[in-house]
Amino acid sequence: MKKIFVLSAFIFCFSCQNKTQQPSEEKPIIGKDTIIVKPISQLPDTQFVSVNNFEYEIKILDTIHSGEIDTLTSFLDNVDGFLTFRGNALRNADFGGKVSGKPDTVLIEWTFTTETDTTNTKYGRWGGGTGWTGQPLYINWPNSMVEKFKNSNAQLTADFSNKEIIFGSLASKVYFLNFETGEKSREPIDVKNPIKGTVSLDPLMNGKLYVGQGVPARLPYGQLTLDLFNHTVKETKMAENSAWRSWHASDSSPIRVGQFVFRPSENGTIYKYWVQDTVEILHSEMKYRKKGSGGPGMESSMAVYRNYGYVADNHGNIVCINLNNLKPVWIYDNHDDSDATPVIEETDSAVYVYSGCEMDRQGEAGKSHFVKLNALNGEKIWDYSEDAKKFQTGGKHFDGGYYSTALLGKGNCDSLIFVNYVANENGQNGYFYAFRKKDGSLKYKTKLNCYSWSSPVGFLNENNEMFVLTGDTHGYIYLFDGKTGEKLFSQLIGINFESSPVVVGNCVVLGSRGNKIYKLKVGN
Repeated sequence: MKKIFVLSAFIFCFSCQNKTQQPSEEKPIIGKDTIIVKPISQLPDTQFVSVNNFEYEIKILDTIHSGEIDTLTSFLDNVDGFLTFRGNALRNADFGGKVSGKPDTVLIEWTFTTETDTTNTKYGRWGGGTGWTGQPLYINWPNSMVEKFKNSNAQLTADFSNKEIIFGSLASKVYFLNFETGEKSREPIDVKNPIKGTVSLDPLMNGKLYVGQGVPARLPYGQLTLDLFNHTVKETKMAENSAWRSWHASDSSPIRVGQFVFRPSENGTIYKYWVQDTVEILHSEMKYRKKGSGGPGMESSMAVYRNYGYVADNHGNIVCINLNNLKPVWIYDNHDDSDATPVIEETDSAVYVYSGCEMDRQGEAGKSHFVKLNALNGEKIWDYSEDAKKFQTGGKHFDGGYYSTALLGKGNCDSLIFVNYVANENGQNGYFYAFRKKDGSLKYKTKLNCYSWSSPVGFLNENNEMFVLTGDTHGYIYLFDGKTGEKLFSQLIGINFESSPVVVGNCVVLGSRGNKIYKLKVGN
């Protein structure tokens, strides 16, 4: 194979000029409230005036390969499984959950126990299980991949089979389970540092698993690529001295678009890797910040619509980026720390992005905002805001607002969007919210026993009625009628479900703090 070398870096700083989009047969027509999307392959390379308040730097490190994305077909839609946070490029959790009738029971199918990391770090002991966002992956491997693994990986167990669950753990390990039995399908891979976010499996079946380390229990730390054929850590991406923020953790779930993998980092940098077969090259990177401010870190995962990527950061910015050249298209100020992942909704006539913020940088009390934006120009459609505050306990504070990633309604709930809200009213409590997508009004809110960082997931029955499952940080699991908010099931099952679940049929797999991973069945 031809050997590829990374050439010297070139730094390009682009001025942030406002450019006007002219409607044509090859571009979207952008109006105040709607976007009529023409049948095109690429969205335009343009910038809106909101970018003028920011400075950014794009560095090209690989001049051999063009930065243009070669296909906008989502590889994630062509596999039998859910290989990244919320399952697809839109991050809309379209897991296709199915139930019968009106379910009112959630049963434990199996429980798996992770190891426990007792290392004393500057940031405490992280133990085991999974943290935020911590969603497991599900893959139904084709028989050809099963044979490849059997011929190359000596760490497979007797329980290895086509249907596999993969997740990163606070125990500093990546685990592999048989979906049906809950037993180890491979021996875990030690990655040296706790993982809080959701790992991501390359959908091109090249055996690459992308992992971000969440806590520097041991140095170095940052971004990893694991080789599932050889069962090894293949690549370690070191922290850069030139980053505009010194915290190099990586909770964001990487995503593949065309020939590139995009990996936002908490050091304020978005990394773009060219990937083919066993080769992985850092193609380019982008840093941005509000003028006169420090670099914001990104814990949210990037949502993708065609060649535009959307990410939120801990300064409250929601940023739309042209993935071909990493130039920002628009930037929206959502007021405060935004760790939840943006969700994209594509309708017949419009494309929207939804995102919520916390109450962190405003002091002891302030406002939390959940917004709907025009996805192609960043214009606000509506903004639901309410009072929010911190909760102080044991020398630590817990911020109010939205850590949960929103869930688009389907079926009889097509007009709604759901999300969990941390209220911190007279203690650490929270609510399950249903907003009307049209105007952002609150249809209902149902109180939880404790606040929730976990993201809700949905199920449809034979009558196209939607039901929603979520967990809270006390370890309760809830099942709601999506249309009314009626609580159909509530039971203490685990310890602190701050992780988000993956849905397979009428089952979910999710992890908890402590050291337990559960497979739950919804309905009898």
